[in-house]
Amino acid sequence: MANLNLHHLRLFRATAREGTLTAAARALNISQSAVSTQIKALEADLGHDLFERRGRNLVLTEAGRIALDYADQIFLASDQLMATFRAVGGQRKVLRIGALATLSRNFQMRFLAPLIGRDDVEVVLRSGTQPSLLRALEAMSIDVLLTNLVPARDAASPYLVRRLDEQPVSLVGARSRLALAAQGLTRLLTTVPLILPTPETALRAGFDAMIERMGIVPRIAAEADDMAMLRLLARSDAGVAVIPPIVVQDELAAGLLYELFQLPDLSEVFYAVTIRRTFPNPLLAEVLGRDDDGAGGAAD
Repeated sequence: MANLNLHHLRLFRATAREGTLTAAARALNISQSAVSTQIKALEADLGHDLFERRGRNLVLTEAGRIALDYADQIFLASDQLMATFRAVGGQRKVLRIGALATLSRNFQMRFLAPLIGRDDVEVVLRSGTQPSLLRALEAMSIDVLLTNLVPARDAASPYLVRRLDEQPVSLVGARSRLALAAQGLTRLLTTVPLILPTPETALRAGFDAMIERMGIVPRIAAEADDMAMLRLLARSDAGVAVIPPIVVQDELAAGLLYELFQLPDLSEVFYAVTIRRTFPNPLLAEVLGRDDDGAGGAAD
């Protein structure tokens, strides 16, 4: 067998992703005939057909699926090699962090504490949705994802999930709510308007299950998917917020807000999600507390 031509392999991979020669040629900005010719050359080198035609579309054969799996691994290793030596070549080390847009800023600052103020380190922070940040993680444009949502995983998933911390969740409100809180949790939940995370969050699901067990129908003053907005609504005394105290630690310390009740069996768990890399970013070991081998477990 001839030596594998990586250019041919790259064209094959693009065609497999696009589904047609026309779309692959457009994406690669080369002629359709050039794509077709070089894929045929790759098939000749491998000794197997990689596609079968169904109407206008090209569908991978069994050999094609195997070849695509190897192609993905080859080009992932190539991307890792380039990313690693770009980082090594710089005078300052860079850690690229993606954080769920709704995640507590105070938790993020705790995570970054080992790197804050270091002249030799640059921290790049990106926020976004879980799907967009997982794509960025796979593309190696970020080194780690901070989230309170465990990504769906199966045997083929690349994600390594590490449990970092678990924080209690409380009812937090202004001084004006203290007298009512003294009458008990049930009285507070059935009387005051509540500021809640939105229904699609894990925190809201746990809270809804708790009040259903208690037989309580809440009065909802506001819902928000952003912890910073929940904090601001609580500060404005729009109601009592269901929120981890870490989010409002400054307001609690200043006496602007009060922790009225810690909710039983309700907590928020924070995770670091990475992917296995041949050359992991060494700064990850500093913020995760040990060499990152992808294992689970809680950090101190």
